[in-house]
Amino acid sequence: MTGNLYRGQAGLPFSSSLRIYEPLEAFPPEQQRQLVAEGTKIGSRAAVENAELQASLGRITRSGGDPFPTGRTDLVRMTRVPTGRHAATADKEDNDAGRLLYCPSQLVVRAGLAANALMDGVHSPLADLLIPVSQRDKHQVRIDRINAGDDAKRVHTRASTWGIPFSWFSLFSESDRKDVVESDGRILTVRVWTPLTEALDRARFAVAHLALAAPDLDMLDDLTQLTEWLELFHIQSMVELDYGAVADKVYPDESPMDVRLGIECLAEGDMTGAAAAYRRLASRWIPIRQLARAS
Repeated sequence: MTGNLYRGQAGLPFSSSLRIYEPLEAFPPEQQRQLVAEGTKIGSRAAVENAELQASLGRITRSGGDPFPTGRTDLVRMTRVPTGRHAATADKEDNDAGRLLYCPSQLVVRAGLAANALMDGVHSPLADLLIPVSQRDKHQVRIDRINAGDDAKRVHTRASTWGIPFSWFSLFSESDRKDVVESDGRILTVRVWTPLTEALDRARFAVAHLALAAPDLDMLDDLTQLTEWLELFHIQSMVELDYGAVADKVYPDESPMDVRLGIECLAEGDMTGAAAAYRRLASRWIPIRQLARAS
């Protein structure tokens, strides 16, 4: 059952994630002990993905009408960064040694943010039925308890359903390290990694050029917020783009290159080149986003 859930995503919407992995010293002492304990207990990355998916399905089917995580435990993803060489050039053998980095799931805070987004969206009347006021109030107490502690503002994971925001691709290059996870002839996910310093340089480059060439573009606002988010984290962190199940539909994917070329063309006043880059992106991702409206 667990393996089937991970491979098939149980028919759920395509979900992709942008994550920050930080060194242990970036966290408060009490959280450091929790991260080490939880990371040791869970084990493999596939086990973490399975546990998170099973827990989410369990919450929406449990009695009492409370779909929120309780915060009693928090899942932790870990990765190793090879020491003494650039992480983007590291191979799998190098990952057997190196420095551990941690990404806590922070499900309580993220569930609260997702609920707020749902309440503020076009489906807010439906949200009132799905998430009763009493349960939202109960969950707010959990969030307040977390916010009272240290280091509460840094949410390590951003999620997107039915496609990946184009702004995310600006953080990555085609030369970055990639992990392609496959099973039974299917791509389960693709994970792309880059050092935080590289991601920040790329984001700032994109913001600077778009601010001059296309200040009204929605992507500029997205990139500005993304840059401010990245600046919250430890300088020795890693950034991961996890495609999720959508990878099987789009990989091999040249979106990072198309986004970069599009921004460079805009900066040079090459509208033809910018339009061509956008058409390549649109042909790849608009069909995925249309699945959200499919019956």
